[in-house]
Amino acid sequence: MYTEKVLREMGYRLGATIGEGSYSKVKLASSQKHNSEVAIKIVDRKKAPHDFVHKFLPRELTLLRGVRHNNIVHVHEFIEVCNGRLYIVMEAAATDLLQKIQEVNSIPMAQAKTMFSQIVSAVNYLHQNNIVHRDMKCENVLLTRDNQVKITDFGFGRFAMGYPELSSTYCGSAAYAPPEVLLGVPYDPKKYDVWSLGVILYVMVTGCMPYDDSNVSKLPRAQRKALVYPDDVTVEEPCQQLIAYLMQFSPSNRPTIQQVAEQSWLQ
Repeated sequence: MYTEKVLREMGYRLGATIGEGSYSKVKLASSQKHNSEVAIKIVDRKKAPHDFVHKFLPRELTLLRGVRHNNIVHVHEFIEVCNGRLYIVMEAAATDLLQKIQEVNSIPMAQAKTMFSQIVSAVNYLHQNNIVHRDMKCENVLLTRDNQVKITDFGFGRFAMGYPELSSTYCGSAAYAPPEVLLGVPYDPKKYDVWSLGVILYVMVTGCMPYDDSNVSKLPRAQRKALVYPDDVTVEEPCQQLIAYLMQFSPSNRPTIQQVAEQSWLQ
């Protein structure tokens, strides 16, 4: 197979497929060059829609080339070949946060605090460098074998230079999207990321989603109401307060990511 031949010549031996989309897949591989296991994202630009190839993919590649943080997945190299395929060689992780939660039902409070602090640190780094993610969700939080966080998937990422520089593109997953995005109004993408972090923390400590997202049109109405916690889960009050702060209905009432990093529960 052409893909395997190209990669083998560059010192990579492909293994199992660990993720697959309509025009991309992610495979594990062993690497002689990096002397470690890596993950290779294979993007078929011939199958991908025009908007993705000419707008979102170039943005993602630009962002990935520039970011350097312990809690953001490290990209070793990009390999472009003449058949329209692009290979993005990244450090490999053991699992992702969603799989971890499904295995253990909910993350113990002390461990949740450590993991969430790492997520906040990564997003704080991005925002300080005028980068927004716009697709923060449990599936995009990878975990190493020792549970170190690695943020991945910058497919909806972009630079946001002004404050606030509003976006109008609907991106991400409805379950993690704030009301202003679901309502289709121009939004501050940094406050989008902050809301999504609130959803992630809620899912970490409860093992379930904060809202029923089966009917997206009804979500904004549900998001106006106070969060409800399952009866069989104990979530300490400072953690509940932080989640409520992150998930303020009005984006102007939400904290900046720097203010999140300074919250007492995370110290």
